[in-house]
Amino acid sequence: MPRATPKSGGSLRIVAGRLRGSRLAVPDADGLRPTPDRVRETLFNWLAPVIPGARCLDLYAGTGALGIEALSRGAGACVFVERDRTLCRLLRDNLERLHVEGADMVNADADAFLSGPPRRFDVAFLDPPFAAGLWEAAARRLDEGGWLADGAFVHVESPREAAFALPPGWRLHREGHAGAVRYALYRRLA
Repeated sequence: MPRATPKSGGSLRIVAGRLRGSRLAVPDADGLRPTPDRVRETLFNWLAPVIPGARCLDLYAGTGALGIEALSRGAGACVFVERDRTLCRLLRDNLERLHVEGADMVNADADAFLSGPPRRFDVAFLDPPFAAGLWEAAARRLDEGGWLADGAFVHVESPREAAFALPPGWRLHREGHAGAVRYALYRRLA
């Protein structure tokens, strides 16, 4: 993946919670596609009953917007996994600048991270680079590797017309579309 380089003036805002209105710097990087404000607002409205105190995983963190939004709204902790060093450094800078607590940064490839000892998460954000086609493999590793608590919610972003299979125990909870992007929230059955 090409290195990310900061783009002057690029930013997005945290929609709600303790950090509402805060801005996150967004670099200009190939394949980086931060989740838009409107989609994050909808997603977190769906997740409102489960976010307080939740353990979250932002698996392909990029800007970290999903995980930071979760922490802003009261999640207990969030692990951010990002392989690009520049994006990690920028995310760490944003977390420090905003005094975000409960964040754990991991500079690693998602596949390598999922090869390690599992931790159980209540909410996982699965938004890999679209060109990489990683949905099925990552979902299978999350499901079979012991990374998801019973009843966990998994947010999946993909191209609107993408076709891939998710684990059989995942049930669609809600879904929507924003332009060419499909966003869906699944619930993992016990």
